[in-house]
Parts: sequence; structure tokens; C-alpha cells
Amino acid sequence: MTARSSDVESENRPPRRPQQQTQSIWGLVIGASLISTGLAAYEIVPASVTPLIRDSLQIGPTIAGLLVGIMFGSAVITSLPIGAVLDRTNSRTAIAVAVLILLVAGSWGWVAGRHGSYWSVIASRALGGVAYVIVWNAGIDIVSRAVNSAERATAVGIFTASGPIGFAVGQGVGPYIAGRFGWPAIFVAFTGPALVGLVIFWPLSQGHGRSHGDAPTLTEFSAVLRNPSVWLVGLLGFLGYALYLFVNSWGASYLTQELGFPLAIGGLLVAVFPAVGILARISSGLVSDRLFAGRRRPVMLGSFAVAAPALLIFTHFRALSLLVLLLLLSGFAIQLILGLSFTYVRELVDPQVAATAVAFQTSIGLAGAFLAPIAGGAIVNLAGFNAAFLLAGLLAICGIVAAWCAPEPGT
Repeated sequence: MTARSSDVESENRPPRRPQQQTQSIWGLVIGASLISTGLAAYEIVPASVTPLIRDSLQIGPTIAGLLVGIMFGSAVITSLPIGAVLDRTNSRTAIAVAVLILLVAGSWGWVAGRHGSYWSVIASRALGGVAYVIVWNAGIDIVSRAVNSAERATAVGIFTASGPIGFAVGQGVGPYIAGRFGWPAIFVAFTGPALVGLVIFWPLSQGHGRSHGDAPTLTEFSAVLRNPSVWLVGLLGFLGYALYLFVNSWGASYLTQELGFPLAIGGLLVAVFPAVGILARISSGLVSDRLFAGRRRPVMLGSFAVAAPALLIFTHFRALSLLVLLLLLSGFAIQLILGLSFTYVRELVDPQVAATAVAFQTSIGLAGAFLAPIAGGAIVNLAGFNAAFLLAGLLAICGIVAAWCAPEPGT
């Protein structure tokens, strides 16, 4: 049984709402998205000032990559248990708790950074990873259930667009915050948007946070982990996130160290890579639903087919206009994958375990995000940027193969 079957959709379709209530629901989506934007900026911002942090703490590129990667590592470990809890509890309350966790993590990182305590900074970032994965999983869950089925992919796409918005803000603004207030300030700077988002989200989410029906049984939960289609879509997410975080983590360093751009300019240039995802993630559901009549596989296949050559040739050009074009192409293609994959995986399982399936997808995808900055730093250190981008292109080719084998929901 799949979530795309007509009988399930008819059961899950909410009644038609008056205009005021509809506006409140989209306000809920915006509030949740703003919370996620703050967390995404907090997540990526160390990558924008990596040279400053390395000089201050006297650390190498591989260790520096852990500043970004550790958040994804903690998210990988905690995502699936959090998803299982969300299928049994209130997603609204979970999001509020996550914002409080972010406040603690951001303040901790700021203090640790000012004292030059690298491992304390890492511990604070690990705690921040827990906040991130709670908001991500709970946000997709509550947004998916708040809107009707015809608008679900669009709503989830808007929410997932918070990722590239936050990444673009973190990459673009991080160097200026570090220059004005010192690099430790980057850890507290983006708690503000999360708090504003919570103020918007909380009153509008009343009545939308609790899962409906009985809690899923252990058999239903384990069925998610035994589903080969779920694993295959998870692989697509793993590859997509690995490519996404590799470019976000090491693109600015390549532009500054190899091409001689100033750090602030390099950060702004690389910011176009996540920024184009605002369009990609919002449009991913529309492209799949309208252009391909609800099929998911063609979008995945085409996205990896565009990303692969863009990454393979990236380090062979020095012209600014061509570099920006390649960042735009690869950023759009990769984030079509990320925007659609969470809707995709929900459609492969019973609605009772939809949050668990999303959490599984998050966990597998973020495993790629965790490994990419660290592995990328090791490859850059050993063989240089050319070899690192070549490997990224080869991973995209693997994505083409995996997408070719991917199933369509309901088949």
C-alpha cells in the first residue's frame, strides 16, 4: 500500500477550508520555513570563514571540515529515532524544543570559540545538529499534514527551500559578521531568524502538530527499513547531499586559494550555488507533477545528468562568468533532487509511518552531507582541488545509474 493510492488520499485529504484558515496554514509554512532557514545558516556558516578559523585555531583542512560535517553526523545518528518519536507525538512541540536547543548550542559555540576551544565548539555543533534534524523532520511532517494532497508537494518544496536560503545567507553574510564581531559570533548570529520564525509558527500551528490515528506498530516501523525502494531513494538523497555539501564546503576555499578571489567575494560567489535552490526546491514538485504527470524518476535522472558534467569541468575554467554559470547549473540540478526526495519517499510507504520514512531519508541523505566536507578536505589536502571535483563528478554519474533504477511510487 502506498501513500499515492486514491483511497489513502481520500482519507487523508483535509476538508475544504475558508480563505482565512488557508492563509493561516500558509503562514504556518512560512514560520516553519523561517525557523529552518536560521538553522541552515547556522549549519553552513563555518564554511564561509574556514581560512579564518584555521588560522585562529591552527587546524588543518580535514579537521576544519568537521566544523560543518559534525552537525550532519549527529543528525544521521538521531534522525531515525526522532522520526519514530514524531510518529507518536506532537511535531509542534518538538519544533519549539528544537529552537531552545539551538539557542543553547549557538551560545555555547560562541563562548567556546572566543576561548579557542576547538573540541568544545565541535560539541556545541553536534548539539546543534540535533536541533536541525528535529526541525527538518518535524517541519516536513507538520507541513505535509496541514495542507491538502493537491498542494502537498508545493508546500514541502517551499519548506525545503529554507535549506538553500539559509545556506546562501550563511555563505554570503558569514564573512561580514566574522569581520565585524569576530568569527565566534557566527554561531549566535542566526538564532534570531529561528526565534522570529517560532513566534510566527506557534499560534498558527495550533491543532496541526499531533499525529492522527494509532501509533505505528513495530512491524510497520520495520517495514520501512526493509523496503528496497526506500533504500534506493535514500541512495539518491545520499549522493545529492554529498555533492551539495562538498561544493558548499570547499567551493569558497577553491575560489580564494586557487583563483585568488578575496574571501568575502568567494563566499558571495559560492552563495549562488545554494541560492538557486530556492527556485529548484520550490519548483521540484511542480516540475514532477505538471511536466512529468506525477512521475519522480525523470526529475532525478535529469538532475544528475546535468550536475555530472558541470562538476567535472568546474576546475578547468577561470572566467568568472563561466564559474557562476556552472555553479547555477549544478546548484539547480542537485537541489531538484533534494527538494523532491522527501515527497518521493513518503509516497513509497504507508501514511502511518510517513514521518519515519522522512526521517530515514534525512538520515541517509545527511550521512552523505556528513562525509562530504571531511572527505573533500582530505582529498584536497592529498591531491588538490582538481581531484576533489573530479570525484564529485563521478559521484554524480553514480547518481545517474541509481536514478535509472529508481521506482515510481504506486508501481
